[in-house]
Amino acid sequence: MFKVEPIISLDAPELEPYRTMRRSETHRARQIFVAEGEKVVRRLLESPLPVISVLLPPKWVEEYRPLLDGRPEMITAYTADKDLLEQLVGFSMYQGVLAIGRIPKLPTLRDVIASSPRPCLFVAIDGLTNAENLGGLVRNCAAFGVHALLVAQTSSSPWLRRAVRGSMGTIFKIPTVEDLDLPKSIRELRARGIRCIAAHPHTSGATLSAAKLADDCCIVLGSEGFGIAPAVLDACDESVAIPMSLGVDSLNVTSATAVFLYEAKRQRGKL
Repeated sequence: MFKVEPIISLDAPELEPYRTMRRSETHRARQIFVAEGEKVVRRLLESPLPVISVLLPPKWVEEYRPLLDGRPEMITAYTADKDLLEQLVGFSMYQGVLAIGRIPKLPTLRDVIASSPRPCLFVAIDGLTNAENLGGLVRNCAAFGVHALLVAQTSSSPWLRRAVRGSMGTIFKIPTVEDLDLPKSIRELRARGIRCIAAHPHTSGATLSAAKLADDCCIVLGSEGFGIAPAVLDACDESVAIPMSLGVDSLNVTSATAVFLYEAKRQRGKL
């Protein structure tokens, strides 16, 4: 169900979530997120997540009508020409399509351990603050069938606007545990028989092809700038490197995630 409301004033109170998109803490406090772009908004409307409103040029209303009509909640579709919408949000948009959704109640670590099929495949991130890289990592997790994403207190939220956009809406499908004390969480995973493997380029340990990824495991990744924190490395079972040519220091975290997950799926006979 939906109703269309043409935008008359950019100062209207109901448009406040779109005016504050650069203040992520405001959205986080209200447990809302922004979906940006035609495909991401479409995937949000196709998902079971609650949707509050959409913001779009009038021509897009008919494109989304079947999805909007099929929603259980009443959604307001705010419409205006793209130039006016860009004045509202404060930046240039390619398609001018946005939506506000509600962040679901996130599971706990114990929830995802209990609900994931075996052998489980988790990804944990430490110190990853670049939203675009985080979004790409989430997209790789979805592509390779990761059962849950574990996000340390040191990392940004995958529900940031740029992360949601970078994930192409795949964050809507992946159980995510946030604000974790990662060393403590890794110890809990290991106590439950889940092997924790640090993706670490500067290690004297195993290379990726020798790592055992076919059983229950969690692949731990860090930021490009600082890598994985020492306390997190110490908590893991082992460190594993991707073999690379001389003169290449490391891969972008998004690329490294794809390589590790491809190898995990290969070892599990899923490719």
